Amino acid sequence: MSILMKAAGKWGSILAVIALIITLLKTVIGFIAFLTTAIKILVVLAFVLLFVGIGFVVLRSWNGKRGTKE
Repeated sequence: MSILMKAAGKWGSILAVIALIITLLKTVIGFIAFLTTAIKILVVLAFVLLFVGIGFVVLRSWNGKRGTKE
């Protein structure tokens, strides 16, 4: 019984704290990976919207010039 108490004593609590820190670091790394993925998706969407906007403006000006010639 005293061996079990020693295992659950000082070294057991140190190992539990180390395990908690490792779990916390894994969670933080996963959260950072999620955030970077979300930022990458937002950047790609911004560029797609920019290209669509430029295409829309070019088409409008092209159709506007065609309409004034006639």
